[in-house]
Parts: sequence; C-alpha cells; structure tokens
Amino acid sequence: MILDERIQKIPYGGDYNPEQWPEEIWEEDMRLFHKAGIDIVTLNVFSWAALQPSENVYDFEKLDKIMDLVEKNELKVCMATSTAAHPAWMAKRYPDILRVEYDGTKRKFGSRHNSCPNSPTYQKYSVRLAGKLAERYGKRKNIVAWHVSNEYMGECYCENCEKAFRVWLKDRYGTLDELNRVWNTSFWGHTFYDWDEVVLPDLRSEHFWGERTNFQGISLDYRRFNSESIQRCFETEAAEIRKYVPDAKITTNFMGTYKPIDYKKWAKSMDFVSWDNYPENKSPWSWTALVHDLMRSLKGGMPFALMEQTPSVSNWLSACSLKRPGVMRLWSYQAVAHGADTVMFFQMRRSIGACEKFHGAVIDHVGTENTRVFREVAALGAELNELGSHTLGGRCHSKVAVYFDWEIWWALEYSAGPNANFKYPDEVFLYYRALAEQNYAVDFVCEEDDLDGYEVLIAPAFYMTKTGYDEKIRAFVKRGGTFVTTFFSGIVDEHDLVITGGYPGRLRDILGIWVEEIDALPPEEHNQISYEGIEYPAGLLCDILHPEGAEVLSTYETDFYAGFPALTVNHFGEGKAYYVATRLPEEFYHIFLRERMEEKGIAPVLEREAVSFPGGAGSRSSIEATERFADGKSILYVLNHGSEEAQITLSSDRKDLLHDCVLKKGEQIRLESKGVLILESAD
Repeated sequence: MILDERIQKIPYGGDYNPEQWPEEIWEEDMRLFHKAGIDIVTLNVFSWAALQPSENVYDFEKLDKIMDLVEKNELKVCMATSTAAHPAWMAKRYPDILRVEYDGTKRKFGSRHNSCPNSPTYQKYSVRLAGKLAERYGKRKNIVAWHVSNEYMGECYCENCEKAFRVWLKDRYGTLDELNRVWNTSFWGHTFYDWDEVVLPDLRSEHFWGERTNFQGISLDYRRFNSESIQRCFETEAAEIRKYVPDAKITTNFMGTYKPIDYKKWAKSMDFVSWDNYPENKSPWSWTALVHDLMRSLKGGMPFALMEQTPSVSNWLSACSLKRPGVMRLWSYQAVAHGADTVMFFQMRRSIGACEKFHGAVIDHVGTENTRVFREVAALGAELNELGSHTLGGRCHSKVAVYFDWEIWWALEYSAGPNANFKYPDEVFLYYRALAEQNYAVDFVCEEDDLDGYEVLIAPAFYMTKTGYDEKIRAFVKRGGTFVTTFFSGIVDEHDLVITGGYPGRLRDILGIWVEEIDALPPEEHNQISYEGIEYPAGLLCDILHPEGAEVLSTYETDFYAGFPALTVNHFGEGKAYYVATRLPEEFYHIFLRERMEEKGIAPVLEREAVSFPGGAGSRSSIEATERFADGKSILYVLNHGSEEAQITLSSDRKDLLHDCVLKKGEQIRLESKGVLILESAD
C-alpha cells in the first residue's frame, strides 16, 4: 500500500480548490462528490498567498473550515504545501526569489514555479509554511498523504544559482585541474584558474541553437545541478513535515518524461511516486503505457499514484478535443493496469477564470450532475467501490528491462551532431512500443538497478557508458542474458568525454564490433536492409561497422557502405549481444523483438492467438494486456483501445471482477471498443 493501510479501495478524487468559490457552494460540492463516488481530495495546492498575507502573518481560518467540512463528509485528504507559487508581496520585498531565464531575463512576479530554488528567501519561507501546515493539521486522521509543491519544473540562471553551482562543482570535483579535465576546457582556451571564473551555461555564455551547447560537459553538469537544487527544495519541505508527522507519506507529482528533472534520482526521496497523465487523444496508447511503466519502475516496481488526469479535456493543446465516451474510464484502468493504486483528477470544479477555466472538471460550469462527464465519473466511482481492495498493492513482474537515463537524454541532445532529428525518448519508444503492442511485460532500469531476474536488457541509443556499468552488462550477458543496443552507443563517459579506442568504447568486446564511421541521413533519405526476407528502409543514423567476432544478420544495400553489417549478434559467455546499427520502421522491431523473447522463452501476458475480431476489421495491436500480482493471485487486465469489438479466449479459469462472475478456460469473452476486463486468477 502506498497510502494508509486502512484504505480498502482505490482512492478516487483529485484536486479541489474551494478557496476559489463562495462558501455556500461547498455543501453542494459535498453532495456531488458523494454522488460521484469521490472519496479523496487534494487540498491547498495554490494557497500560499491566502495562508501568508504578509511576512509574519499566517491565516488558516478558511483552510480550517475546509478541513472541517471534508472531514465531516468523510473525505480523505492529500494535503499540499502550496509552495509552487509564492505570494506577490514576497517578490516585491525580496526580488532574489525571482528566477532568471535562459536568455538572462529577470522574471517579475507571475505564473508559477517562478521561485529560484537557490534563493535564501524561498528556502526559508517554503520550509516554514510546510512546517506550520504539518504542525496544525498533522494529527488529522483523514490526511493520508502530503503533496509537496506541485509539478516542479523549469530552470534558473540567476546569481544565487551561479554561486551555488560553484560550490556544487567544488564538492563534486575537488580541484580545478579535475574540473578542467572533465570539461575538456583546453578546447577553445576555456581553462579555469579560479572557481569564480565559472559562469552558468546559458545564451549569454555557452549555448546556441536552442538547446545545443559549445561545452556539453558544462551544460550537462548544470542540468544535474539544477535538478538536484530543486530536489533539495522538496527534501527540506518533506523533512520539516516529518518533524510533526514522522510517519507521513510524502510525494510530489511528476510529469512523466519531463526532461529537465532526473526523476530516477528524485524517487529515492519520496515515499511513493505520483504523476500527472495528460496524453493527447491521438497519442498511441503504448506511449502512455511507457510512461506508466517508467513511473512505476522509479521505485523498484512499487505501485504509484495517478495524481492527475482530466475527466474530459485538456486546455493547453492547439485543439482541445474532448475525451470520447468511455475513454476516461479506459485510461483510468490503464493506469491501474500498470501499477497505479489511485485514480485522481484535475480538477473537481471547473474554474471560472485564468488559464485553466476551459480545462475539464468533474463539476462543469453548469454546476450540476446533469452532464455526460459527471455521469461517466460517477459510473467509474461506483465500479471502483465494487472493485474494493482487489488490485491494491499489486506488483508487475517482468523478465525484460529497458534502460532509460535522464543524463543520457541531456547529453545526447546537447551535442552538436550527429543529427538534429535524433531524440532519445523516440528511440526508447520504438523498442518499448514493439513489446507493449505484443503484450510483453516491461520494466525500466537505470545504472543503479539490479539486473538479477531479467533475461533481456534493451538499451536504445546507449550513448553514455558510465564508469563500471559496462561490467554490469558484461556480467549480465556472460551468465546468459540477452543484451540489445543500437547505433550511437558506448560513445562517451559520464562527463560526455569520448571514450577513445573505437566505438562502441567499453562495449566493444561484448558486442564484437568496431564502428568506424556514422552516417547521418536527413528525413527524406534512406539506405536499405533486408531481414527475414523483408525489405526495410534504414534512416536517421547508419553506423558503418566491422565485425570483431560478431555474426552478421543483415547488411546495408545501397551507398558506398553497401555490404557492411547493419545488424549483428555476438555470442558472449552464455549470452548474446545484439547491435542494431540504424533506425528501422516499427514493423522490424515487432518481428525482431518477438524473436528475442521466443529465444529466451518469455511469453506475452496475452498470446496473439487469444485475440480475434468478429467483425474482421480490428488490430491486435489495439489490445493491451498487463498483469499485476498480489496475495498469491494474478490480476489480468485486458483493454481495447481500438474502435472494433474484440473477442478474448481465456487460457485459464478467471474471475471477472467487474461483473462478479467466474469465466472458464477456453471461454470466449466479448470486449467492446474502449472496454476493460479485470480478471483475477481462480482459487
């Protein structure tokens, strides 16, 4: 359980902002919440200005009333600290709190996350507020979680940060000689002779072409520093809460694949991971599944909280399309299927002003239950109540791990070359999607995670090989594991310094190849390969390589490197290491990875043969299947993301938890478009 052990069902609710409304509306909200099955609210997310109207004055009168009201109505509370937006008086009196942008612009008061994480003012008052909230409300039994700040984001380039960065560098590298070495400052005569000569990497110094930078090592370290600086803000607030509530369950809401913050490192400081899921209607379901699995994997497979999603529409897209009927329910269960132990929304009641007035809500501007969205929310609330505790605490099991590292993402996309269209998450998604759409269970790992228990490790675009990690891979393959990596791997160390002696550096013996050159192709140009009798266009990057013991499985067919290997496998110890030297279409990865799974005897959660379409027009890739395990039982989730009805044939006896009936092995179950099956293993 990620929350209170007394919780006996999936908590259902989300962000509630009664302070934006007159008090006479609050009682009506309580009636509507009860009707919708809402049993948890996140309170106090953006109330700092109301709670602290001046430097030494705190006013909790309204929050006291709100807390009394929700307690009387038996609602659980996720208590936020309000520190994502500082008060206007604070910015006026203490301008050091205001951030400086990437181009050197000093911000004024406004927006949110406009506080410098290294500002003494912010550090003082944010921690003080968190402590006062914990002291005042910490003994309330209905508070089941603490929510520090909200959607931490952004970067700051002010003098506070510059001074703190120099201290961080001294702690990390010890001497200027070492700093100059890891940053390769002999290039362009950038050698530093005093710590005070170090300046922040922004548009006034090292950066160009958007995110590209002249000195990747400097910019990479600043990304690390910025992420750690903001993380310390979270940690100091959490520590202050624990002074008054030692057993508090503390989190903050992540934003999936949000680039500037290293969520893997952050997760260590959190009691449980939570995240906000806002895909576009046109987003592949497998992309959302990837992020759910990534969030779950941040704390070793521990269940996570779906902290926010929209009941109907997101307000920041170029075209803010409605969620079609059934999609809110489908996506809610998708989160549960991948490890969520909560289903929560932003927002409970739709705001009447500012930038989120057209963002979806449980209670729309009409203010009644007579809307399609409310009826769908209420129907899901009733289902979750009936489902009870069956799914809580369930873990996902996988024999397949995909490597994902924020530092690789930063370093790879900071580089000037080899191809501006080369994006780290895109390469990871190609491999994940092929697995997910064939219903293989997947975990994500990073450098510190144990590889025991995994049979296959996939590391797309493994650009950075950190010191010692090649030994981890070497041991994994030697004992029988299958390692799959791709073009532009093993190029640099953790400082973004090229590992000399031939690509792929420390992985060369494991893969049994040497990459001599790398050809970057614009989108309109392709080479060609053939695999298993099928022709595929090869693009983006083409590594030109020589086998050094590896077996060649496919070669390039055009240009001056026609005949050079494009796909290889090296037998290493008891295992195998595959190298995919170019970007290929989705269809290739489906075939290639299914073969790797079959080699290792890894079965999908739901076999392809178990899915059929009575109408004949459906696609197996639209059927998602996952499995969670708890208390000696498995729960199989089958979700139909397609527009056609499907038919699922069971391979074992199962109990249908949504319809409270027993289904027999071999039975064919109808699964309507946007439908969900939740099937518990029989006793």
